[in-house]
Amino acid sequence: MPTIKQLEQYADVLIRIGLNIQPGQPLTIRTPIEAAEFVRILTARAYAAGASTVNIDWSDPIIKQIRLKQESEENLQRIPNWVVQKGEEECDNNTAFLTIAAEDPDLLADVDPKKIALYSKAHGAAMKKFMQNFMEDRVSWLVCSIPTAKWATKMFPGDSEEVAVQKMWDAIFDVMRMNEDDPVAAWNAHLDSLEARAKFLNDHHFQRLHYKGPGTDLKVALPKRHFWQAARSVNAQNDWFVANLPTEEVFTLPQRDGVDGVVKSTMPLAYGGVVIEELALTFEHGRIIDYTAKTGYETLKELIETDEGSHFLGEIALVPVDSPISNRNQLFYNTLFDENASCHIAIGKAYPTCLVGGKDMSEEEQYANGANDSITHVDFMIGSAELDIDGETADGSIIPLFRKGNWVI
Repeated sequence: MPTIKQLEQYADVLIRIGLNIQPGQPLTIRTPIEAAEFVRILTARAYAAGASTVNIDWSDPIIKQIRLKQESEENLQRIPNWVVQKGEEECDNNTAFLTIAAEDPDLLADVDPKKIALYSKAHGAAMKKFMQNFMEDRVSWLVCSIPTAKWATKMFPGDSEEVAVQKMWDAIFDVMRMNEDDPVAAWNAHLDSLEARAKFLNDHHFQRLHYKGPGTDLKVALPKRHFWQAARSVNAQNDWFVANLPTEEVFTLPQRDGVDGVVKSTMPLAYGGVVIEELALTFEHGRIIDYTAKTGYETLKELIETDEGSHFLGEIALVPVDSPISNRNQLFYNTLFDENASCHIAIGKAYPTCLVGGKDMSEEEQYANGANDSITHVDFMIGSAELDIDGETADGSIIPLFRKGNWVI
């Protein structure tokens, strides 16, 4: 286990770099109960940074598993009004949200995928207005993680629980730049470099990207008003925050009906407590018209059939293979980490912030400008050391962006 001092330093990076908590700002931490010891440290450091109040939303993954197995389909689709009202009230009060994503990747492996999908769809529909605050960066939010026992032994199956958890702490501290002399300064320098990449892409305003790699030949058109984002976002109060830590990506949205070709995942996707391996999608005019998977096919099917928008893409993100996470050559079975080891794309809703003026558009206007809408947003990884990406400008010029999985600009 890290020392208390190390955990306090880690908490400070999350609170001060991730959330950039402001004096007098409320904070809600959403976390599994296994993270209680670290959450107590987070709470203390949040108050030290100026938070007005810290509320904890505890969850128990095992209770979640039991519920999905034993509760009726009808009851699983009933989302209490107070859950919705609580979230919306927190957003109205400029609450910052910190989520610890540390679930057992195999938690729901033996649960009926239909029941998982029914609950996810009902929850997504009920919480759509609440989630819009996150998709439009109206509130400060951060997804981060710490080791949990089941997850750690999934990553390090040959080790005891204690050894696996320690190895996972070492891995997380490595990719979170906690071994630097000054982690906060290291993160600020890294965020600046990501924003420089985004500026290059925005300055060139590419019409289309072309991905080529094993099992992948995909052309992705970009909306006229598309905008590449990286690192620091800005909330409704004009305060910056970083939504994911770690982060290695620059990202934007594709033209909803402008994706054509085939794409194959290069890493397993842990989704809804099920691991989906070797998924492949075929697109025509933006829509997924065929899909396969070596494992987790039924779960993939339920994901794609969530709603009309889940048949389309909402995000494309560029991540080099020469990055701290990728260089570990280690699968985390957690999208927060794995998507930052690999170029990725997302099924479902687009971030309106990736359209110039998108935050101030109605949903109809966002849609008219090429943004996809859905109650889901699920990233999966397509990058590798064999992936090439070209950008095409308005005058037809082709500019190499990635060769063998890394930036060439």
